[in-house]
Formats: sequence, C-alpha cells, structure tokens
Amino acid sequence: MSPASCASEGEDEDQWDLFQEPDDFRPKSPPPTEVLQHLYDGTEVSLKLVGSHPLWGHHLWNAAPVMADYLQEHAEKFCAGRVILELGAAAGLPSIAADRAGASRVIATDYPDPDLLQTLQLNIDQNACKHTKTQGFIWGSDPSTLFTLAPNQYDTILMSDLVFNHQAHDALLNTCDACLTRDSHRTPCVLVFFTHHRPHLAEKDTNFFQLAKVRGYRCSRIREWRREPMFPDDPGDAEVKGSNGGHLRKS
Repeated sequence: MSPASCASEGEDEDQWDLFQEPDDFRPKSPPPTEVLQHLYDGTEVSLKLVGSHPLWGHHLWNAAPVMADYLQEHAEKFCAGRVILELGAAAGLPSIAADRAGASRVIATDYPDPDLLQTLQLNIDQNACKHTKTQGFIWGSDPSTLFTLAPNQYDTILMSDLVFNHQAHDALLNTCDACLTRDSHRTPCVLVFFTHHRPHLAEKDTNFFQLAKVRGYRCSRIREWRREPMFPDDPGDAEVKGSNGGHLRKS
C-alpha cells in the first residue's frame, strides 16, 4: 500500500513517511573539531578537522606538524620561490606552512570527497594563504588537472603520513614521476615524513623507499623526531609508534 493510498483513506499523511529515519535510528556524525597549531616561525594556524571520515581526515596526523616546522626551518631550500604539491593534505598544515615560508605557488590536494575538500579549503581561506589552491586528486590518476595549476610541474612534493597505505606506494610514486620537474636547476625533491603507526608493519612502510630507488630516486634520511603515539592503545612498541622519520628524495 502506498503513502498516497493511505492518505486517500483518511490516514494522517505525516505518519506514513517511509523514507524518514527516526532521529535515533543511527548515531549522528561527530561535529567538526578545531585545533590550534604553533609553527616554527612563531605564528599560529587554526585548523578545522572533519568530525569523522573513513579516510582518516578527522585526525591531525603526527607527521604534519613535524613537516610544517621543517619546511619553515629550511624555507630557503624547500619553499622560497618554489612550486609545491602536497598529496593527501587532509587539514593542509604543511601546505599552509609552505605558503607562509615563501612558496610561489602551493597546490594542496586530497581525495575528491566533498567533506574533505570543503574542510581543506576552509583552512586555506581562514589562514589567509594567498598562494595556495586546493584540488581533488586520486593518487596515480591522470595528473592533467594538476598541470593546469602548475604548467611547469612541481619543484617540491610533500607527503605527510601517507606511506602506511602500503597498497598505494606505486600510485604515489607514479604521481611523483609525472609531476616532479625534471629541471635539475630547480633542485626537484620529494619530502616524505611518516610515522610507524603499526610497528609490526614498519618494514612495509619503508619499502616505499626501496621502490623509489628502483625508479631512480636517491633516498636519504633527514632525522627522527619524537611525538606521542596517535593510537597508544594499539599493539606495538610506543617508542617506535612515536617516532617520525623524514626522508629527502631527489630525482
């Protein structure tokens, strides 16, 4: 029996909305959160985070603040006057730091999901990043949209806490191959900061760099940092989970 036929028989039409879920039918999505981050240059960044997301965009990942500070500490080498691409930007902290460190252009990308991109754009706007654009992008896909924003390719590519996605290593490297400038005078490089969130899979995390070497990249460790583990209740050595490694890779 349809709602229309019920109404014609004198039933209250409002009681027969078959497509309306009761308020308590499913848990409501958590509201967005906001965090305040202090950068190396002494300025502050206010970041919105989505309330919850299957792609983990609701976290400010451990490597992001470390990378942001490193970019500003070494602004002349990695940011000043350079065209920068961030993959998997999430809240966009490294992109914001690069913008403030003098990058000529920054393209902050993440998976083309409305909630992720709206939050990323909000963070770019509210932190007055005049040289930064946002773009939806799937790793390993056709990069033509990225070239419309940077026709001469990119000098620096940023990857913060991405290598734990082991199945995505080849896709990430495919994007680096396509987007990184081949002009050696521009000293092209890829900065990869990461955390061993699952210590028993640390070898799989670092296999990214072995794959990169096969493709002709030179990989070198920058240094390690210590931060509190993001997921302290998960199994594994807390010292390993709390460590961040930075690698500089030049083609």
